[in-house]
Amino acid sequence: MSIEINGQLSIPEAELEFLPSRAGGPGGQNVNKVETRMTLRFDLDHSTAVSNDQRARIREKLASRISREGILQVSSQKFRTQQANREAALERFIELIRGALERDTPRKKTRVPRAAKVKRRDEKRRLSLKKRDRVVTDDD
Repeated sequence: MSIEINGQLSIPEAELEFLPSRAGGPGGQNVNKVETRMTLRFDLDHSTAVSNDQRARIREKLASRISREGILQVSSQKFRTQQANREAALERFIELIRGALERDTPRKKTRVPRAAKVKRRDEKRRLSLKKRDRVVTDDD
C-alpha cells in the first residue's frame, strides 16, 4: 500500500518507519508507562518513490526538519493512543511534503500609484510645517 501525496507522488508505506516513545502531556496514570508518542521517519535520500527534482525541492523547503543523513522526522504526541498519534504524524507528513512540492507563484511587479506618491509628499509637507511651527526662537 502507498500513501498518496499528490498526482505525481505516492510513497510506499514500506519506506516509512514509525517509532513509539514516551510522550509528555495527557495520559493520566499511563503517561510514565506507555509509549504513545509516534515519530515517523522517512529516508529521503534512499527513497525510490521520490524523483531527484522532488528530492531537491523537499530538501530546500524542509531543510530544518531533515537530518544530515537525509532523514525527515515528524512526531505527534497530541493524543493518548499510539494509533491516533500515528495517524496525526502521517497527516502532518503528507501536509509537509505536499507543501514543499507546491510551486511558488511568481511575484508580479507593481508600481506605486501616482496618487499615493502625491499623498505621501503632502503628508510629509504637512508634518514638516507642523514641526516648524513648534520651534521656539530667541526673538520673543
